[in-house]
Amino acid sequence: MQVTLNTTPAELLAKYDVPSPRYTSYPTVPYWDEKPLLQTQWLQHVQQAFRKTNSTEGISLYLHLPFCEQLCTYCGCNKRITKNHAVEEPYLQALLQEWEQYLAVFDEKPRITELHLGGGTPTFFSAQNLKKLLEGLLEKAEVTPEAEFSVEVHPNATNAEQLQVLYDLGFRRLSVGIQDFDPRVQFVINRIQTFEQTKEIFDAARAMGYTSINADIIYGLPHQSADCVRHTIERVKELHPERIAFYSYAHVPWKSKAQRRYSEADLPAPAEKRGLYELGRTLLQEAGYVEIGLDHFALPEDELYVASVQGNLHRNFMGYTPRHTELLIGLGASSISDTGTAFMQNIKEVEAYEEVVFTGILPLLKGHELTGEDLRIRRHILNLMCRLATSWPGEEQEYLNQALVRLQPLAADGLVTYDSNHIQVLEEGRPFLRNVAMCLDLRLWADKPTTPVFSRSV
Repeated sequence: MQVTLNTTPAELLAKYDVPSPRYTSYPTVPYWDEKPLLQTQWLQHVQQAFRKTNSTEGISLYLHLPFCEQLCTYCGCNKRITKNHAVEEPYLQALLQEWEQYLAVFDEKPRITELHLGGGTPTFFSAQNLKKLLEGLLEKAEVTPEAEFSVEVHPNATNAEQLQVLYDLGFRRLSVGIQDFDPRVQFVINRIQTFEQTKEIFDAARAMGYTSINADIIYGLPHQSADCVRHTIERVKELHPERIAFYSYAHVPWKSKAQRRYSEADLPAPAEKRGLYELGRTLLQEAGYVEIGLDHFALPEDELYVASVQGNLHRNFMGYTPRHTELLIGLGASSISDTGTAFMQNIKEVEAYEEVVFTGILPLLKGHELTGEDLRIRRHILNLMCRLATSWPGEEQEYLNQALVRLQPLAADGLVTYDSNHIQVLEEGRPFLRNVAMCLDLRLWADKPTTPVFSRSV
C-alpha cells in the first residue's frame, strides 16, 4: 500500500517525533518479563547457543569498562567518574572471574569472532592492565581468522602505548568519540577536545596498522547550530575515518542527572535538530559516505558497507556489526548478553557487581526468555533496522495484521510501502525507521509507558 500525500517535512516531524526505542534488541529492556530468569536457566540458554554455533560462527564478547576521569554531561551510559586508578585491578579481576564462570559451561574452547571494549572510557585502564585483562580472556579461547576486535577511545585519555598493546593483541578498529568540535558546545557538554588531539590518535593508529576507524558525531546537542555541524564534519573529513556514527542526542535527564546541567531551552528545537541531521547527512554523502541502517555511514570499501550490500549486516547491543553471532556474552557491570533465545543484564553498580562475582556467582540482574512471538517480531525488526525491509510467510499474516494497520499513516505519507507479506522502508522513510519498527512492537502497544522511558525518535 502507498498513498503519497503532500505532507511537509515539518508536519512529518510533528507527527513522528515521539519517544521510541532504538531497537538494539527486541523486546526492549523495559519490556522484559518481570519473572526472574534463574542462573541455571540462563546458563542452559548459553550452553545451548554455544553448542549450536561455536564451531561455525563463533561467539561475540563485550566488555563494559565503566570508568571515566571526567563526566561528559551528554552521556547516558552507565559510568563511574573517578581519578582513582586503584579501581582498575579489582575490576579486571572481576571480569576475568566472570569469564571463568562462563568457560565452565562450555564443552570446548570458545571461538571469538568479535570482541568490543566499551564504556565509560576503556582507555582509563593502563596499557599494562589492558594487556593483563585481554591476555587473561584470550588464553583459554581461540580467535577466528575473520575476528574483529574494536575499542572505544577518548583522545584525551588515550596514548600510543595503549594503542600498541591493543594492536599487538589483535585490535584493528577504533571508535573515536568526537561529538562536536565547537568550543561552546564542548564547554556545556564538559568535553574539551581539540582537533589536534583527535588527529594525534588517528595518526598514531594509522601508523601502527589499524585498518578501520569510526568517528562518533552527535547532532542535537545544547547550543549546537548548523555552523557547528558543518565545521565538525569538515574537520572529520580531514581525518578520513572509514565509518561515521552520526547519532541523535538522546535527552533523558530522568535517567542521566548530568543532563540537568542545561535545559530543553538550550537544545535545538525539533525542526532545527532535524535540519542538523539533514545537513550532516548531505555533507557526508557528498564526501563519499553511504548511509547504513540508522545513524551510521561508511565508505564503500569498508566492511560495514560491504555487509550491508551483501545482506549480512547485523545489529545487537553493541550496535551495527558486519557479522552475525548468535551468542553474545557481556562481561562487566550493566553488560547485556544475548543467546538468541534469552537476554540477561548484569548488576549495574560496580561494587555490587564485584562483590557478587567474587562469591563465585554470576552477577545477574534481570533476564528475559524470548517467546515464539518475540522471536518472530525480533526477526522482522532486525530486518527493518539492517535491510530496511522484511517479509513473512502467509501463516504469519494474521499475527501481523495489527502492525499493518499501524503502518497505514506512514504509507500514506510516502515513508513505507507494504502488502500482505512484505514491508519496505523508502528512502524518505529512513529518518523514521524507529517509528516503523514501533508499529511491529506488540509489547509496546500492549503496555504503553506512562512515564518517560525512551528518547525521541527523530
